[in-house]
Amino acid sequence: MASSRLPGKPLADIAGRPMIAHVLERATLAGIGPVVVAACDAAVAQAVEQAGGHPVMTDPDLPSGSDRVWQALQRVDPQGRHDTVINLQGDLPGVMPDILHKVLLPLHEAATDIATLVAPVQDSDEAAADSVVKVACAFADGADTARALYFSRVAIPWGQGPLWHHVGIYAYRRTALQHFVSNPESPLEHRERLEQLRALEAGMQIGCARIAHAPFGVDTPADLERARAAATATMHVAQAQAQAQAQAQAQAQAQALT
Repeated sequence: MASSRLPGKPLADIAGRPMIAHVLERATLAGIGPVVVAACDAAVAQAVEQAGGHPVMTDPDLPSGSDRVWQALQRVDPQGRHDTVINLQGDLPGVMPDILHKVLLPLHEAATDIATLVAPVQDSDEAAADSVVKVACAFADGADTARALYFSRVAIPWGQGPLWHHVGIYAYRRTALQHFVSNPESPLEHRERLEQLRALEAGMQIGCARIAHAPFGVDTPADLERARAAATATMHVAQAQAQAQAQAQAQAQAQALT
């Protein structure tokens, strides 16, 4: 709610509904598991309830989004029934449900603690923008996942080759998330203002899955207008993706029973 460039961002109207309701709907359409919204503002929690969602109130003074996810997870699942959790930011109203499945792919490797997404940097302006976080990672031929070696606001690595735009959606093993939040803010995290560097400095492994395009986030009034213009079209695509995913799961279950 305290965004300096777009105050009240989670409640900004998009096609007659608050932005947080759109994000909630996209997460639900993915059909991966229970969806909760970690909120630190009563107005956001009320909007989530009105949209049919499950808000969980968290401390407004937590140092990072990962700390907020951990606190919410402890409150909704103190018994530890869920061993994996996805962190989807509330300012991605155009996110497609299929990429929430893709972010889980790096966790198929037992050594991976945290998974995230990357997309190709499209042009020099994107490469130079300090609001676009870049990832040093290298995909082997034919591979869809790679290990993240570093994250920065500058264009890394140097030299010829692709640059990767970090998409701030994470999937954590529960034990890894607990380990992450037990560590204090790290020097590089503080310097770059990137919480994922805390994990790397603590010796944790972050795996990246690549997608074709980064979903746009809403940080400014101009972003909000873009989201409003795209809302109807992207929702139709999201619903179609969810239907296809459900059909594929049903077919797989039917084959398993025969």
